[in-house]
Amino acid sequence: MKFGFRDSIRPNGVIKKRKKETRPTFQELQFIEKQRRDILLRAELPFWRILIFWSGTCLREISTDVLVWITLAIYATIRIHANSVYDVPDYVDLFEESNISILGGFLSFFLVFFVNQTNSRFLEMYGFSKAASGRVQDVAGLARAQLPPEIGDAIVRHLNAAQIAGYVGLNAIGQGSPYSRNHFFDVYDEQYKLLTPEERKMIEHHDMNNSGLCMKELCTWCQVEVAEAREAAHLNDYQERLLHERILAFRAAMDGMYDYTDQPPHFFYIHFVDLLSALYLPLFAINTAYSAGWGKECYLGLDVLNGLIVLLQCIFVVGLRSLGTKMIDPYGDDLVDLSVILYVEATLEICDTIMNSKGGKTKIQWMLPPAYNPSSSQYQAPVCS
Repeated sequence: MKFGFRDSIRPNGVIKKRKKETRPTFQELQFIEKQRRDILLRAELPFWRILIFWSGTCLREISTDVLVWITLAIYATIRIHANSVYDVPDYVDLFEESNISILGGFLSFFLVFFVNQTNSRFLEMYGFSKAASGRVQDVAGLARAQLPPEIGDAIVRHLNAAQIAGYVGLNAIGQGSPYSRNHFFDVYDEQYKLLTPEERKMIEHHDMNNSGLCMKELCTWCQVEVAEAREAAHLNDYQERLLHERILAFRAAMDGMYDYTDQPPHFFYIHFVDLLSALYLPLFAINTAYSAGWGKECYLGLDVLNGLIVLLQCIFVVGLRSLGTKMIDPYGDDLVDLSVILYVEATLEICDTIMNSKGGKTKIQWMLPPAYNPSSSQYQAPVCS
């Protein structure tokens, strides 16, 4: 059945983009990640140092926004005309009586509400990323303590591979993902040996770059391996259920990222805010310009001051709108997006530490008091009456 949609198709319920996009190399992703981490560290700097930054701020967005320059041009044009005439036109009094402050109040409310909504989405998706990382670490700890090394290692490898494949598969929905199989998944797979050559062939039928199904299959591998460990008497019922719960919780966290990415804020609302902004700022510039005096009543200092007020209003409106828009998709390549590389590498390193831990039950004896430690000369054997 064909509906005429040429932009995308839905094999197995997953959007698969037709357009081939060139995504960043791993070195470029690392460079972006380093900038993100540097920007996060700026939050605690003194305010005067924060003001001197350009990257990661609203200034870059404001300086390239067409609406800002149109608004400033309208104000400058009216003020130049006001300084070049001697008689005050009759229509000036009519403009001075107009009041757009009510519109400004409504727009401020909608903008703040929009930013609050997108910020909540951003934090929710950050929580999903950290929850997925935490569940992988939970499985690693349980596998290290309860399973033979070869079985536990396989489960942890596959779950880490599922996490990385999940970030790559985000390209299938929303605005796409900068993470690709060649420049992201394969890099970590080669470094940490997450999949064997045979296992890689088993997932070749999935288009990891345009589907989240590879992540789903890898999660299923982990569940099957846990079930097989139970059948081999390596786990009891409670331990098996505990591992299954952690794996399913991991999959639910990854699904949460996909759900939020697939359903951004309503386009109707975003268009409504953009429309109000496009109408309000030019009207504000006109109202301010006509109220600043004409002919002999013009003062250069007052013109500059009112111009700064118009610019400040542009910064407020466009800045809030840009902030809300940037937080809609936290898994892109913006400098304010989430640090996916950090989450992946931290999870891999922690799992490696857990699985290679040398601790064991024999060291528990060292923590016992001498009288209760069988290896101590002061050990007193219990006497049965």
